[in-house]
Amino acid sequence: MTSLDAHTESDDTGPSGYAAARLRLLTEKARSGPPRRAELSRLTDGWLAGLLDAGLAAAGRPPRGVALVAVGGYGRGELSPRSDLDLVLLHDGSADPGVVAALADRVWYPVWDLGLALDHSVRTPAEARRAAAEDLKVQLGLLDARPVAGDAGLVTALRTTVLADWRNQATRRLPELDALCRERAERSGELQYLLEPDLKEARGGLRDAQALRAVAASWLADAPREGLDEARRRLLDARDALHLATGRATDRLTLQEQDAVAAELGLLDADTLLREVYEAARTVSYASDVTWREVNRVLKARAGRPRLRGLLGGRGGRAGAGRPGGAKPPAERTPLAEGVVEMDGEVVLALGALPQGLGPARSGGTPVERDPVLPLRAAAAAAQAGLPLSPHAVRRLAASAKALPTPWPAEAREELVTLLGAGESTVPVWEALEAEGLVTRMLPDWERVRCRPQRNPVHTWTVDRHLVETAVRAASLTRNVHRPDLLLVAALLHDIGKGWPGDHSVAGETIARDVAARIGFDSADVGVIATVVRHHLLLVETATRRDLDDPAAVQAVATAVGTLGALELLHALTEADALATGPAAWSTWRASLVADLVKRVAGVLAGEEPPDPEAAAPSAEQERLAIEALRTGEPVLALHTEPVVAGPGEPEPVGVELLVALPERPGVLPALAGVLALHRLTVRTAELRAVALPAELGKGPVLVLDWRVAAAYGSLPEAHRLRADLVRALDGSLDIPARLAERDAAQPRRRGVTAPPPRVTVAAAGSRLATVLEVRAQDAPGLLHRIGRALEGAEVRVRSAHVSTLGANAVDTLYVTRPDGTLLSSEEAAGLAKTLEEALR
Repeated sequence: MTSLDAHTESDDTGPSGYAAARLRLLTEKARSGPPRRAELSRLTDGWLAGLLDAGLAAAGRPPRGVALVAVGGYGRGELSPRSDLDLVLLHDGSADPGVVAALADRVWYPVWDLGLALDHSVRTPAEARRAAAEDLKVQLGLLDARPVAGDAGLVTALRTTVLADWRNQATRRLPELDALCRERAERSGELQYLLEPDLKEARGGLRDAQALRAVAASWLADAPREGLDEARRRLLDARDALHLATGRATDRLTLQEQDAVAAELGLLDADTLLREVYEAARTVSYASDVTWREVNRVLKARAGRPRLRGLLGGRGGRAGAGRPGGAKPPAERTPLAEGVVEMDGEVVLALGALPQGLGPARSGGTPVERDPVLPLRAAAAAAQAGLPLSPHAVRRLAASAKALPTPWPAEAREELVTLLGAGESTVPVWEALEAEGLVTRMLPDWERVRCRPQRNPVHTWTVDRHLVETAVRAASLTRNVHRPDLLLVAALLHDIGKGWPGDHSVAGETIARDVAARIGFDSADVGVIATVVRHHLLLVETATRRDLDDPAAVQAVATAVGTLGALELLHALTEADALATGPAAWSTWRASLVADLVKRVAGVLAGEEPPDPEAAAPSAEQERLAIEALRTGEPVLALHTEPVVAGPGEPEPVGVELLVALPERPGVLPALAGVLALHRLTVRTAELRAVALPAELGKGPVLVLDWRVAAAYGSLPEAHRLRADLVRALDGSLDIPARLAERDAAQPRRRGVTAPPPRVTVAAAGSRLATVLEVRAQDAPGLLHRIGRALEGAEVRVRSAHVSTLGANAVDTLYVTRPDGTLLSSEEAAGLAKTLEEALR
């Protein structure tokens, strides 16, 4: 007997004894997981039994007719460190209500005194049964009812009755449970993709695992058992560690707690923790999908039988005539592909394709162990038909299918492309293949990205799901390219390098080249796929961070891409990748910038000479505004709303063109940027140019600013208000830094993750127009104003600025020159980058 056991037997019936034993148990590093949860339940049982016995003795009552019942997680013997105690004081109704109430107080108050959360009720068996009939959650808890102390026979009788009710009412209660699970998933999201998941409430979490136990108890259907218990254990272990790390009863695995939880579990880091949690959630989610599909199939079949019997004359009809014992006819099997049929709304293997010994051989069918393409053929057929793959069929394929040769035969490659090109229906089929390990068997490099988290708020999915989602998006763009097969495979592989250290695009190029060769593409196609994967971020980064009037920027893209065919694929992949990333990654504005860049690069690849931006004359309106500014000596503004069609439907306003002309003077950039920030306008691009007017119109150059802006919210300000504030900012009567600081101070402070410090670098890709600086910082109102002030202080001229915001991160690209328009030296550029970085800190 251990010292803890001895302590438990001697004095754990008292609050201090139980509390001390509980504390020792929770701080024992050697005991964790299921053994600790079971021991904590047993320890709590002993303490509560002592409380009930003392209460019965004080009331002068024998233990018959009264029982303390654990329900829910406690009933299953799975107490986490900060779990609620779910208890029912069950009595047969023979005692005076006042005596029962006093007995309940003798149990409940010591629990509260120790600060433990308690979910309690006092009921007779009949009352418990009525409560279960009225409240699905009560019934689910009673399915796990377990006697803690008192009359065990009373508890056994209740549990037997509740189980019988559950089975008898399954056709009504299971749809309620299904709806409850769906509503919870809608509210809490999918655990396997959340950066801060709720281990209990999110889809694929502990609530869903409990729901699967309830379905199994109904005897109507059962969940796939492979890996389910282990997945549930992992989620419970993670919750235990979360309780211990935080000291709170919480189920949400927040970012700031993940390192501590990983350490508590003995894992390498927070990413390893999330990956384990995601894998467990994926197992539970897949089991839930399969189980509820089977439940709905059974319920639909049962609902149809009474009508069928009525049509055939009731029980005495001849529905079974001609078959021994009146057996029902075999299910209809509709061929979908070689060795693949549809049956009962699922895709299954044809009889001739079943492994030897599991079905009769049929003409025209090749057994699965001799048909290595069958898994892909079945998956492609299911996705194209919009049907689920039977879990039994997938399991047989995983157990018996022959490995594909290297390189793959042409049929296998075509079936993979067909699967990827099916659109939305690809996702559940891919998940079914992943559940049985078929994806990593066919594509071994997939293992490194499977369930890998992406710690970027812009991303919605894990790396592997993002790749599948990108292929889904690319499927809708296959009519835009000459080689849809290359587009779909590149979409599936574009982030495959994220499982390796270093630049994922560089690593991904090597992996994609290997994978493309393995699945049977020729050397030319392999080169195209590798190029597209290597440069899958090139178009959007260039379009949003470079001056597209700069021939060097366009030429750099043309050199990297190489051919019009690769450019076409890259354009489609850029859109698919962004759409699959999340709502913050794509907009009509970005789409228009990328399309403009693609048009310019296509011209270069076709041999056209790019226009010289220095030779471009100002537009008629720019010249008109410049003349007016020169005549009045004051700023002149014009606003132009630009509706851009996002697709079918109404035009989507994506921004406003703001034209400003004024006699050249210092401080224009920070002044205008500050005014726009005060009016809550977001700057997307900012181009500045000096326009020399004919001598007869006046002396001195005029500065023309062509900016694209959008309202953060609300309506756009009027041009005359912007002009008035700009005049005040330029003459010093409007203190922009003070106004921005005042507005910032009025905002409520919220605790959050500390942002990394800003970083300023000199872009490696040179420009003959200007020196290019990249500023990466936390997005905030007035950021461009602060940048402009720092650049004015450094006595450089800003030619243009290109602003890109991804979630909370701003990436601003600045084209700067010396005051005389020449480029900065390498030393000057490095010094300016350091100065700007310090100013932004």
